[in-house]
Amino acid sequence: MAITSGTTAGGAKVAPASKDLTKEEKKVILASSLGTVFEWYDFYLYGTLAAIIAKQFFVGDPTTTFIFALLAFAAGFIVRPFGALVFGRLGDMIGRKYTFLITILLMGASTFIVGLLPNYETIGIAAPIILVTLRICQGLALGGEYGGAATYVAEHAPEGKRGFFTSWIQTTATVGLLLSIVVITLTRTALGESEFEAWGWRVPFLVSVLLLGISVWIRLSMEESPAFAKMKAEGKTSKAPLTESFLKAKNAKIVLLALIGLTMGQAVVWYTGQFYALFFLTQTLKVDLLTANILIGIALILATPFFIVFGILSDKIGRKWIILGGCLIAALTFFPIFKGLTHFANPALESALKNSPVTVVADPATCNFQFKLTGTEKFPSSCDVAKSMLTASSVSYTAVDAPAGSLAKIMIGDKELSSFEAVMTADGLNFDDASKAREAAFKKEVADAIKAAGYPAKADPDAINKPMVVALLFILVLYVTMVYGPIAAMLVEMFPTKIRYTSMSLPYHIGNGWFGGLLPTTAFALVAFKGDIYYGLWYPIIIALATVVIGALFVKETKDNDIYAAD
Repeated sequence: MAITSGTTAGGAKVAPASKDLTKEEKKVILASSLGTVFEWYDFYLYGTLAAIIAKQFFVGDPTTTFIFALLAFAAGFIVRPFGALVFGRLGDMIGRKYTFLITILLMGASTFIVGLLPNYETIGIAAPIILVTLRICQGLALGGEYGGAATYVAEHAPEGKRGFFTSWIQTTATVGLLLSIVVITLTRTALGESEFEAWGWRVPFLVSVLLLGISVWIRLSMEESPAFAKMKAEGKTSKAPLTESFLKAKNAKIVLLALIGLTMGQAVVWYTGQFYALFFLTQTLKVDLLTANILIGIALILATPFFIVFGILSDKIGRKWIILGGCLIAALTFFPIFKGLTHFANPALESALKNSPVTVVADPATCNFQFKLTGTEKFPSSCDVAKSMLTASSVSYTAVDAPAGSLAKIMIGDKELSSFEAVMTADGLNFDDASKAREAAFKKEVADAIKAAGYPAKADPDAINKPMVVALLFILVLYVTMVYGPIAAMLVEMFPTKIRYTSMSLPYHIGNGWFGGLLPTTAFALVAFKGDIYYGLWYPIIIALATVVIGALFVKETKDNDIYAAD
Protein backbone atom coordinates (compact mmCIF):
# COMPACT_ATOMS: atom_id res chain seq x y z
CA MET A 1 0.00 0.00 0.00
CA ALA A 2 1.51 3.33 -1.05
CA ILE A 3 0.88 6.47 1.00
CA THR A 4 1.31 9.83 -0.71
CA SER A 5 0.57 12.37 2.01
CA GLY A 6 -1.26 13.07 5.24
CA THR A 7 -1.59 10.23 7.77
CA THR A 8 -0.14 6.78 7.18
CA ALA A 9 -1.76 3.48 7.87
CA GLY A 10 0.14 3.43 11.15
CA GLY A 11 -1.14 6.87 12.17
CA ALA A 12 2.15 8.75 11.88
CA LYS A 13 2.32 12.05 10.09
CA VAL A 14 4.32 12.12 6.91
CA ALA A 15 4.93 15.10 4.69
CA PRO A 16 3.43 15.10 1.21
CA ALA A 17 5.87 14.59 -1.60
CA SER A 18 6.99 17.86 -3.16
CA LYS A 19 9.60 19.03 -5.58
CA ASP A 20 11.62 21.12 -3.14
CA LEU A 21 13.07 20.10 0.20
CA THR A 22 11.68 21.98 3.19
CA LYS A 23 14.02 23.64 5.69
CA GLU A 24 13.32 20.89 8.24
CA GLU A 25 13.96 18.13 5.69
CA LYS A 26 17.28 19.70 4.73
CA LYS A 27 18.24 19.85 8.40
CA VAL A 28 17.43 16.16 8.91
CA ILE A 29 19.52 15.12 5.91
CA LEU A 30 22.39 17.49 6.72
CA ALA A 31 22.55 16.57 10.41
CA SER A 32 22.47 12.84 9.76
CA SER A 33 24.84 12.96 6.80
CA LEU A 34 27.50 15.24 8.29
CA GLY A 35 27.75 13.26 11.50
CA THR A 36 28.02 10.04 9.54
CA VAL A 37 30.66 11.51 7.18
CA PHE A 38 32.85 12.30 10.17
CA GLU A 39 32.35 8.82 11.57
CA TRP A 40 33.37 7.21 8.27
CA TYR A 41 36.34 9.57 8.09
CA ASP A 42 37.52 8.30 11.45
CA PHE A 43 36.99 4.69 10.48
CA TYR A 44 38.73 4.83 7.11
CA LEU A 45 41.84 6.71 8.20
CA TYR A 46 43.34 3.39 9.17
CA GLY A 47 42.54 1.75 5.84
CA THR A 48 44.04 4.61 3.87
CA LEU A 49 47.23 4.45 5.95
CA ALA A 50 47.43 0.64 6.27
CA ALA A 51 50.82 0.33 4.57
CA ILE A 52 52.48 2.94 6.84
CA ILE A 53 50.80 1.68 10.01
CA ALA A 54 52.03 -1.84 9.16
CA LYS A 55 55.61 -0.62 9.54
CA GLN A 56 54.85 1.13 12.83
CA PHE A 57 52.94 -1.59 14.65
CA PHE A 58 53.68 -4.99 13.04
CA VAL A 59 56.75 -7.05 12.26
CA GLY A 60 57.39 -10.00 9.95
CA ASP A 61 58.05 -10.62 6.26
CA PRO A 62 56.57 -7.95 3.94
CA THR A 63 53.66 -10.02 2.63
CA THR A 64 52.52 -11.23 6.05
CA THR A 65 53.07 -7.82 7.64
CA PHE A 66 50.81 -6.14 5.12
CA ILE A 67 48.18 -8.89 5.36
CA PHE A 68 48.14 -8.60 9.15
CA ALA A 69 47.85 -4.83 8.90
CA LEU A 70 44.85 -5.36 6.66
CA LEU A 71 43.49 -7.83 9.19
CA ALA A 72 43.71 -5.16 11.91
CA PHE A 73 41.81 -2.92 9.50
CA ALA A 74 39.28 -5.73 9.09
CA ALA A 75 38.99 -6.18 12.89
CA GLY A 76 36.90 -3.05 12.89
CA PHE A 77 34.62 -4.71 10.36
CA ILE A 78 34.42 -8.10 12.08
CA VAL A 79 32.79 -6.63 15.19
CA ARG A 80 30.38 -4.38 13.31
CA PRO A 81 27.51 -6.91 13.46
CA PHE A 82 27.90 -7.03 17.25
CA GLY A 83 27.70 -3.25 17.34
CA ALA A 84 24.56 -3.54 15.22
CA LEU A 85 23.01 -5.85 17.83
CA VAL A 86 23.96 -3.69 20.83
CA PHE A 87 23.12 -0.29 19.39
CA GLY A 88 20.27 -1.53 17.21
CA ARG A 89 18.55 -2.81 20.34
CA LEU A 90 19.11 0.52 22.09
CA GLY A 91 17.87 2.44 19.06
CA ASP A 92 14.63 0.45 18.92
CA MET A 93 14.08 0.77 22.67
CA ILE A 94 15.20 4.27 23.66
CA GLY A 95 15.36 6.09 20.32
CA ARG A 96 17.56 6.97 17.36
CA LYS A 97 18.94 10.31 18.62
CA TYR A 98 20.57 9.15 21.87
CA THR A 99 22.12 6.14 20.17
CA PHE A 100 23.71 8.54 17.67
CA LEU A 101 25.44 10.37 20.49
CA ILE A 102 26.90 7.21 22.00
CA THR A 103 28.27 5.92 18.70
CA ILE A 104 29.93 9.18 17.69
CA LEU A 105 31.64 9.58 21.09
CA LEU A 106 32.97 6.01 21.02
CA MET A 107 34.24 6.39 17.47
CA GLY A 108 35.85 9.79 18.05
CA ALA A 109 37.66 8.81 21.24
CA SER A 110 39.05 5.60 19.70
CA THR A 111 40.36 7.45 16.66
CA PHE A 112 42.03 10.19 18.69
CA ILE A 113 43.85 7.63 20.87
CA VAL A 114 45.29 5.92 17.76
CA GLY A 115 47.05 9.22 17.03
CA LEU A 116 48.74 9.08 20.45
CA LEU A 117 49.57 5.36 20.53
CA PRO A 118 53.29 4.46 20.82
CA ASN A 119 54.58 2.11 18.12
CA TYR A 120 55.95 -1.44 18.31
CA GLU A 121 59.52 -0.25 18.78
CA THR A 122 58.49 1.69 21.90
CA ILE A 123 56.11 -0.64 23.75
CA GLY A 124 56.49 -3.94 21.89
CA ILE A 125 53.59 -6.35 21.41
CA ALA A 126 51.29 -4.08 23.43
CA ALA A 127 51.21 -1.68 20.46
CA PRO A 128 49.39 -3.94 17.96
CA ILE A 129 47.16 -5.31 20.75
CA ILE A 130 46.00 -1.81 21.75
CA LEU A 131 45.63 -0.82 18.09
CA VAL A 132 43.38 -3.77 17.28
CA THR A 133 41.37 -3.05 20.47
CA LEU A 134 40.78 0.51 19.31
CA ARG A 135 39.77 -0.78 15.89
CA ILE A 136 37.25 -3.04 17.60
CA CYS A 137 35.77 -0.07 19.46
CA GLN A 138 35.50 1.80 16.17
CA GLY A 139 33.76 -1.17 14.58
CA LEU A 140 31.25 -1.44 17.42
CA ALA A 141 30.43 2.26 17.07
CA LEU A 142 30.03 2.08 13.31
CA GLY A 143 27.85 -1.02 13.72
CA GLY A 144 25.36 1.15 15.56
CA GLU A 145 25.67 4.19 13.33
CA TYR A 146 24.46 3.24 9.88
CA GLY A 147 21.13 1.61 10.73
CA GLY A 148 20.20 4.55 12.92
CA ALA A 149 21.08 7.15 10.30
CA ALA A 150 19.24 5.33 7.51
CA THR A 151 16.19 4.69 9.70
CA TYR A 152 16.12 8.25 11.02
CA VAL A 153 16.24 9.82 7.56
CA ALA A 154 13.78 7.36 5.99
CA GLU A 155 11.24 7.95 8.76
CA HIS A 156 11.36 11.68 7.99
CA ALA A 157 11.08 11.22 4.22
CA PRO A 158 7.90 11.87 2.22
CA GLU A 159 6.43 8.90 0.38
CA GLY A 160 8.04 8.49 -3.03
CA LYS A 161 11.28 10.13 -1.90
CA ARG A 162 12.84 7.64 0.46
CA GLY A 163 15.42 6.62 -2.13
CA PHE A 164 16.37 10.25 -2.69
CA PHE A 165 16.52 11.12 1.02
CA THR A 166 18.51 8.06 2.12
CA SER A 167 20.87 8.28 -0.85
CA TRP A 168 22.46 11.26 0.91
CA ILE A 169 23.37 8.90 3.76
CA GLN A 170 24.86 6.58 1.14
CA THR A 171 27.27 9.27 0.00
CA THR A 172 28.74 9.56 3.49
CA ALA A 173 31.01 6.50 3.34
CA THR A 174 32.56 7.69 0.08
CA VAL A 175 32.75 11.32 1.22
CA GLY A 176 34.34 10.16 4.48
CA LEU A 177 36.91 8.18 2.52
CA LEU A 178 37.54 11.20 0.28
CA LEU A 179 37.92 13.46 3.30
CA SER A 180 40.48 11.10 4.81
CA ILE A 181 42.42 11.06 1.54
CA VAL A 182 42.38 14.87 1.32
CA VAL A 183 43.60 15.36 4.91
CA ILE A 184 46.30 12.72 4.48
CA THR A 185 47.45 14.17 1.16
CA LEU A 186 47.66 17.73 2.54
CA THR A 187 49.56 16.54 5.62
CA ARG A 188 51.95 14.42 3.55
CA THR A 189 52.62 17.31 1.16
CA ALA A 190 53.21 19.79 3.99
CA LEU A 191 55.57 17.57 5.99
CA GLY A 192 57.33 15.58 3.29
CA GLU A 193 57.46 11.82 2.88
CA SER A 194 60.05 10.96 5.53
CA GLU A 195 58.49 13.09 8.26
CA PHE A 196 55.01 11.85 7.40
CA GLU A 197 56.04 8.19 7.69
CA ALA A 198 57.95 8.86 10.91
CA TRP A 199 55.25 10.76 12.81
CA GLY A 200 53.09 12.86 10.47
CA TRP A 201 50.64 9.99 9.86
CA ARG A 202 49.35 10.70 13.38
CA VAL A 203 48.07 14.18 12.44
CA PRO A 204 44.89 13.06 10.60
CA PHE A 205 43.94 10.93 13.63
CA LEU A 206 44.50 13.82 16.05
CA VAL A 207 42.59 16.27 13.83
CA SER A 208 39.54 14.05 14.24
CA VAL A 209 38.96 15.50 17.72
CA LEU A 210 37.84 18.71 16.00
CA LEU A 211 35.44 16.74 13.83
CA LEU A 212 34.18 14.97 16.95
CA GLY A 213 33.20 18.28 18.51
CA ILE A 214 31.30 19.33 15.39
CA SER A 215 29.58 15.95 15.15
CA VAL A 216 28.42 15.98 18.78
CA TRP A 217 27.04 19.48 18.34
CA ILE A 218 25.15 18.35 15.24
CA ARG A 219 23.72 15.30 16.98
CA LEU A 220 22.55 17.37 19.97
CA SER A 221 20.54 19.62 17.64
CA MET A 222 18.55 16.72 16.20
CA GLU A 223 14.99 15.80 17.18
CA GLU A 224 13.76 12.24 17.58
CA SER A 225 12.22 10.46 14.57
CA PRO A 226 8.46 11.31 14.47
CA ALA A 227 7.52 7.70 13.77
CA PHE A 228 9.51 6.41 16.75
CA ALA A 229 8.35 9.27 19.02
CA LYS A 230 4.69 8.48 18.27
CA MET A 231 5.21 4.76 18.73
CA LYS A 232 6.96 5.34 22.06
CA ALA A 233 4.23 7.70 23.26
CA GLU A 234 1.65 5.01 22.50
CA GLY A 235 3.68 2.37 24.36
CA LYS A 236 4.18 0.25 21.25
CA THR A 237 7.97 -0.01 21.24
CA SER A 238 9.46 -3.48 21.20
CA LYS A 239 10.42 -4.91 24.57
CA ALA A 240 12.71 -7.49 22.96
CA PRO A 241 14.01 -6.26 19.57
CA LEU A 242 16.58 -9.05 19.23
CA THR A 243 14.00 -11.78 19.83
CA GLU A 244 11.46 -10.24 17.47
CA SER A 245 14.06 -9.60 14.79
CA PHE A 246 15.94 -12.88 14.69
CA LEU A 247 13.99 -15.57 16.57
CA LYS A 248 10.64 -15.13 14.83
CA ALA A 249 10.70 -17.12 11.62
CA LYS A 250 8.93 -14.57 9.41
CA ASN A 251 11.31 -11.71 10.18
CA ALA A 252 14.41 -13.93 10.42
CA LYS A 253 13.78 -15.11 6.85
CA ILE A 254 13.70 -11.52 5.62
CA VAL A 255 16.92 -10.75 7.53
CA LEU A 256 18.64 -13.72 5.86
CA LEU A 257 17.45 -12.69 2.39
CA ALA A 258 18.56 -9.11 3.03
CA LEU A 259 22.04 -10.49 3.69
CA ILE A 260 22.57 -13.07 0.97
CA GLY A 261 20.27 -11.51 -1.63
CA LEU A 262 21.40 -7.89 -1.23
CA THR A 263 24.11 -6.73 1.17
CA MET A 264 26.86 -9.32 0.71
CA GLY A 265 26.98 -8.62 -3.04
CA GLN A 266 26.66 -4.87 -2.51
CA ALA A 267 29.51 -5.03 -0.01
CA VAL A 268 32.08 -6.78 -2.20
CA VAL A 269 31.33 -4.43 -5.10
CA TRP A 270 31.75 -1.46 -2.74
CA TYR A 271 35.08 -2.59 -1.31
CA THR A 272 36.48 -3.77 -4.62
CA GLY A 273 35.62 -0.46 -6.27
CA GLN A 274 37.19 1.71 -3.61
CA PHE A 275 39.52 0.02 -1.15
CA TYR A 276 40.81 -2.94 -3.12
CA ALA A 277 41.38 -0.66 -6.10
CA LEU A 278 43.55 1.59 -3.90
CA PHE A 279 45.49 -1.36 -2.47
CA PHE A 280 45.94 -2.82 -5.94
CA LEU A 281 47.40 0.43 -7.23
CA THR A 282 49.83 0.87 -4.34
CA GLN A 283 50.79 -2.68 -3.36
CA THR A 284 50.60 -4.56 -6.66
CA LEU A 285 51.20 -1.91 -9.32
CA LYS A 286 53.66 0.00 -7.10
CA VAL A 287 52.10 3.41 -7.77
CA ASP A 288 53.27 5.83 -5.09
CA LEU A 289 50.63 6.44 -2.42
CA LEU A 290 50.26 10.17 -3.06
CA THR A 291 49.56 9.66 -6.76
CA ALA A 292 47.18 6.77 -6.06
CA ASN A 293 45.25 8.83 -3.51
CA ILE A 294 44.90 11.73 -5.94
CA LEU A 295 43.66 9.45 -8.73
CA ILE A 296 41.19 7.72 -6.42
CA GLY A 297 40.10 11.09 -5.04
CA ILE A 298 39.30 12.46 -8.51
CA ALA A 299 37.27 9.35 -9.35
CA LEU A 300 35.34 9.66 -6.07
CA ILE A 301 34.53 13.32 -6.71
CA LEU A 302 33.28 12.54 -10.22
CA ALA A 303 31.19 9.53 -9.23
CA THR A 304 29.71 10.56 -5.86
CA PRO A 305 26.72 12.48 -7.35
CA PHE A 306 25.53 9.19 -8.84
CA PHE A 307 24.57 7.96 -5.36
CA ILE A 308 21.81 10.58 -5.54
CA VAL A 309 21.03 9.75 -9.17
CA PHE A 310 20.46 6.07 -8.45
CA GLY A 311 18.57 6.91 -5.24
CA ILE A 312 16.14 9.06 -7.23
CA LEU A 313 15.92 6.45 -10.00
CA SER A 314 15.06 3.79 -7.41
CA ASP A 315 12.06 5.91 -6.31
CA LYS A 316 10.80 5.72 -9.87
CA ILE A 317 11.57 2.19 -11.10
CA GLY A 318 12.35 0.29 -7.92
CA ARG A 319 15.46 -0.58 -5.93
CA LYS A 320 16.00 -4.31 -6.45
CA TRP A 321 17.09 -4.43 -10.08
CA ILE A 322 19.39 -1.41 -9.82
CA ILE A 323 21.27 -3.12 -6.98
CA LEU A 324 21.38 -6.55 -8.63
CA GLY A 325 22.24 -5.00 -12.00
CA GLY A 326 25.24 -3.27 -10.44
CA CYS A 327 26.41 -6.56 -8.90
CA LEU A 328 26.11 -8.37 -12.23
CA ILE A 329 27.87 -5.75 -14.35
CA ALA A 330 30.67 -5.47 -11.79
CA ALA A 331 31.23 -9.24 -11.66
CA LEU A 332 31.42 -9.44 -15.46
CA THR A 333 33.90 -6.58 -15.84
CA PHE A 334 36.25 -6.70 -12.83
CA PHE A 335 38.93 -8.72 -14.64
CA PRO A 336 39.20 -6.47 -17.73
CA ILE A 337 39.08 -3.31 -15.58
CA PHE A 338 41.89 -4.40 -13.26
CA LYS A 339 43.96 -5.61 -16.19
CA GLY A 340 43.33 -2.19 -17.70
CA LEU A 341 44.63 -0.57 -14.52
CA THR A 342 47.84 -2.56 -14.92
CA HIS A 343 48.09 -1.52 -18.57
CA PHE A 344 47.65 2.20 -17.89
CA ALA A 345 49.28 2.52 -14.44
CA ASN A 346 52.32 0.27 -14.85
CA PRO A 347 52.83 -0.78 -18.49
CA ALA A 348 56.34 -2.02 -17.71
CA LEU A 349 54.91 -4.55 -15.26
CA GLU A 350 52.30 -5.63 -17.79
CA SER A 351 55.01 -6.17 -20.39
CA ALA A 352 57.18 -8.13 -17.97
CA LEU A 353 54.29 -10.36 -16.91
CA LYS A 354 53.62 -11.13 -20.57
CA ASN A 355 57.14 -11.49 -21.90
CA SER A 356 59.08 -12.83 -18.93
CA PRO A 357 57.03 -15.59 -17.32
CA VAL A 358 58.24 -16.87 -13.98
CA THR A 359 57.97 -20.40 -12.65
CA VAL A 360 58.35 -21.73 -9.12
CA VAL A 361 59.41 -25.37 -9.13
CA ALA A 362 58.82 -26.86 -5.69
CA ASP A 363 57.64 -29.84 -3.70
CA PRO A 364 53.93 -28.98 -3.17
CA ALA A 365 54.00 -30.51 0.30
CA THR A 366 56.35 -27.71 1.41
CA CYS A 367 54.19 -24.86 0.07
CA ASN A 368 51.90 -23.27 2.67
CA PHE A 369 49.08 -20.75 2.62
CA GLN A 370 51.10 -17.80 3.90
CA PHE A 371 48.66 -16.24 6.31
CA LYS A 372 49.06 -16.19 10.10
CA LEU A 373 46.96 -14.19 12.54
CA THR A 374 49.90 -13.04 14.66
CA GLY A 375 51.63 -11.51 11.63
CA THR A 376 55.04 -12.20 13.16
CA GLU A 377 55.69 -15.74 11.95
CA LYS A 378 58.11 -16.41 9.13
CA PHE A 379 57.69 -19.15 6.56
CA PRO A 380 60.93 -21.17 6.45
CA SER A 381 60.41 -23.70 3.65
CA SER A 382 62.25 -23.03 0.40
CA CYS A 383 58.91 -22.91 -1.45
CA ASP A 384 57.47 -20.29 0.93
CA VAL A 385 60.62 -18.19 0.82
CA ALA A 386 60.54 -18.14 -2.98
CA LYS A 387 56.82 -17.38 -3.29
CA SER A 388 56.92 -14.66 -0.65
CA MET A 389 59.69 -12.79 -2.45
CA LEU A 390 57.91 -12.95 -5.79
CA THR A 391 54.57 -11.85 -4.36
CA ALA A 392 56.18 -8.87 -2.62
CA SER A 393 57.61 -7.85 -6.01
CA SER A 394 54.21 -8.15 -7.81
CA VAL A 395 55.53 -11.02 -9.92
CA SER A 396 52.98 -13.55 -11.10
CA TYR A 397 54.27 -17.06 -11.38
CA THR A 398 53.28 -20.56 -12.40
CA ALA A 399 53.77 -23.34 -9.86
CA VAL A 400 55.28 -26.60 -11.09
CA ASP A 401 55.52 -29.67 -8.87
CA ALA A 402 58.98 -30.97 -8.06
CA PRO A 403 59.99 -34.34 -6.57
CA ALA A 404 59.42 -34.75 -2.85
CA GLY A 405 62.18 -33.29 -0.70
CA SER A 406 63.71 -31.18 -3.45
CA LEU A 407 64.73 -27.57 -2.95
CA ALA A 408 62.48 -24.94 -4.53
CA LYS A 409 63.75 -23.05 -7.57
CA ILE A 410 62.65 -19.87 -9.31
CA MET A 411 62.88 -19.90 -13.12
CA ILE A 412 62.99 -16.43 -14.70
CA GLY A 413 63.42 -16.87 -18.43
CA ASP A 414 66.55 -19.02 -18.79
CA LYS A 415 67.85 -18.03 -15.36
CA GLU A 416 67.52 -20.49 -12.48
CA LEU A 417 67.64 -19.35 -8.83
CA SER A 418 67.77 -21.88 -6.01
CA SER A 419 65.88 -21.01 -2.85
CA PHE A 420 66.92 -22.20 0.60
CA GLU A 421 65.53 -23.84 3.74
CA ALA A 422 65.60 -21.31 6.56
CA VAL A 423 66.22 -22.15 10.21
CA MET A 424 63.95 -20.57 12.83
CA THR A 425 65.05 -19.04 16.11
CA ALA A 426 64.16 -20.84 19.35
CA ASP A 427 60.97 -18.81 19.83
CA GLY A 428 59.79 -19.69 16.33
CA LEU A 429 59.14 -16.07 15.40
CA ASN A 430 61.99 -15.30 13.03
CA PHE A 431 64.88 -16.69 10.99
CA ASP A 432 68.17 -17.19 12.78
CA ASP A 433 71.08 -14.92 11.90
CA ALA A 434 72.55 -17.24 9.29
CA SER A 435 69.17 -17.60 7.57
CA LYS A 436 68.65 -13.84 7.65
CA ALA A 437 71.94 -13.40 5.84
CA ARG A 438 70.94 -16.00 3.25
CA GLU A 439 67.54 -14.33 2.91
CA ALA A 440 69.13 -10.94 2.22
CA ALA A 441 71.47 -12.45 -0.37
CA PHE A 442 68.65 -14.38 -2.05
CA LYS A 443 66.43 -11.30 -2.04
CA LYS A 444 69.09 -9.32 -3.87
CA GLU A 445 69.60 -12.16 -6.33
CA VAL A 446 65.87 -12.33 -7.06
CA ALA A 447 65.58 -8.53 -7.31
CA ASP A 448 68.45 -8.37 -9.80
CA ALA A 449 66.98 -11.19 -11.88
CA ILE A 450 63.45 -9.76 -12.10
CA LYS A 451 64.87 -6.31 -12.84
CA ALA A 452 66.90 -7.78 -15.69
CA ALA A 453 63.72 -9.48 -16.92
CA GLY A 454 61.95 -6.11 -17.07
CA TYR A 455 59.99 -6.15 -13.80
CA PRO A 456 59.95 -2.59 -12.40
CA ALA A 457 60.61 -1.87 -8.72
CA LYS A 458 57.90 0.81 -8.86
CA ALA A 459 55.58 2.39 -11.39
CA ASP A 460 57.19 5.06 -13.56
CA PRO A 461 55.23 8.29 -12.83
CA ASP A 462 55.79 9.53 -16.39
CA ALA A 463 54.40 6.31 -17.85
CA ILE A 464 51.12 6.42 -15.92
CA ASN A 465 48.20 7.30 -18.17
CA LYS A 466 46.37 9.26 -15.50
CA PRO A 467 43.17 10.09 -17.45
CA MET A 468 42.61 6.42 -18.30
CA VAL A 469 43.37 5.27 -14.76
CA VAL A 470 40.84 7.82 -13.44
CA ALA A 471 38.31 6.65 -16.04
CA LEU A 472 38.63 3.02 -14.93
CA LEU A 473 38.46 4.00 -11.26
CA PHE A 474 35.38 6.11 -12.05
CA ILE A 475 33.68 3.06 -13.55
CA LEU A 476 34.47 1.03 -10.44
CA VAL A 477 33.01 3.74 -8.19
CA LEU A 478 29.99 4.06 -10.52
CA TYR A 479 29.27 0.39 -9.79
CA VAL A 480 29.48 1.29 -6.11
CA THR A 481 26.85 4.00 -6.52
CA MET A 482 24.51 1.56 -8.30
CA VAL A 483 24.58 -1.05 -5.55
CA TYR A 484 24.88 1.33 -2.60
CA GLY A 485 22.69 4.30 -3.54
CA PRO A 486 19.32 2.51 -3.13
CA ILE A 487 20.30 -0.05 -0.44
CA ALA A 488 19.39 2.01 2.64
CA ALA A 489 15.85 2.72 1.44
CA MET A 490 15.35 -0.92 0.53
CA LEU A 491 16.55 -2.23 3.88
CA VAL A 492 14.37 0.27 5.78
CA GLU A 493 11.32 -0.77 3.76
CA MET A 494 11.82 -4.47 4.50
CA PHE A 495 11.14 -4.19 8.27
CA PRO A 496 8.50 -2.74 10.67
CA THR A 497 9.20 0.43 12.68
CA LYS A 498 9.48 -1.15 16.12
CA ILE A 499 12.38 -3.44 15.16
CA ARG A 500 13.67 -1.67 12.06
CA TYR A 501 16.94 -0.37 13.55
CA THR A 502 17.93 -3.83 14.80
CA SER A 503 16.64 -5.86 11.85
CA MET A 504 18.25 -3.84 9.07
CA SER A 505 21.53 -3.22 10.90
CA LEU A 506 22.60 -6.85 11.31
CA PRO A 507 22.40 -7.99 7.65
CA TYR A 508 23.95 -4.71 6.53
CA HIS A 509 26.93 -5.06 8.85
CA ILE A 510 27.46 -8.77 8.31
CA GLY A 511 27.47 -8.08 4.58
CA ASN A 512 29.67 -5.00 4.75
CA GLY A 513 31.63 -5.87 7.87
CA TRP A 514 32.44 -9.50 7.05
CA PHE A 515 32.02 -10.11 3.34
CA GLY A 516 33.21 -6.60 2.42
CA GLY A 517 35.60 -5.71 5.21
CA LEU A 518 37.58 -8.93 4.85
CA LEU A 519 37.88 -8.56 1.08
CA PRO A 520 41.34 -6.90 0.91
CA THR A 521 42.84 -9.39 3.37
CA THR A 522 41.31 -12.38 1.61
CA ALA A 523 42.16 -11.17 -1.87
CA PHE A 524 45.82 -10.51 -1.08
CA ALA A 525 46.16 -13.86 0.68
CA LEU A 526 44.72 -15.56 -2.43
CA VAL A 527 47.19 -13.74 -4.65
CA ALA A 528 50.09 -14.85 -2.43
CA PHE A 529 48.81 -18.42 -2.50
CA LYS A 530 48.15 -18.70 -6.23
CA GLY A 531 50.86 -16.46 -7.67
CA ASP A 532 48.48 -14.51 -9.94
CA ILE A 533 48.06 -10.78 -9.26
CA TYR A 534 44.42 -10.94 -10.43
CA TYR A 535 43.43 -14.12 -8.59
CA GLY A 536 42.01 -12.22 -5.60
CA LEU A 537 39.20 -10.88 -7.82
CA TRP A 538 37.51 -14.26 -7.79
CA TYR A 539 36.34 -13.58 -4.25
CA PRO A 540 34.12 -10.53 -5.04
CA ILE A 541 33.04 -11.99 -8.37
CA ILE A 542 31.68 -15.21 -6.86
CA ILE A 543 29.96 -13.38 -3.97
CA ALA A 544 28.38 -10.80 -6.30
CA LEU A 545 27.06 -13.46 -8.69
CA ALA A 546 25.60 -15.47 -5.79
CA THR A 547 23.74 -12.34 -4.65
CA VAL A 548 22.38 -11.75 -8.16
CA VAL A 549 20.93 -15.26 -8.34
CA ILE A 550 19.47 -15.32 -4.81
CA GLY A 551 18.19 -11.76 -4.96
CA ALA A 552 16.53 -12.24 -8.34
CA LEU A 553 14.70 -15.37 -7.18
CA PHE A 554 13.70 -14.57 -3.61
CA VAL A 555 13.95 -10.86 -2.74
CA LYS A 556 10.82 -8.76 -3.35
CA GLU A 557 10.72 -5.16 -4.51
CA THR A 558 10.04 -2.75 -1.61
CA LYS A 559 9.55 0.66 -3.25
CA ASP A 560 5.82 0.82 -2.50
CA ASN A 561 5.92 -0.72 1.00
CA ASP A 562 4.24 1.20 3.84
CA ILE A 563 7.09 1.75 6.32
CA TYR A 564 4.68 2.82 9.05
CA ALA A 565 2.84 -0.49 9.13
CA ALA A 566 2.90 -2.12 12.57
CA ASP A 567 4.05 -5.53 11.34
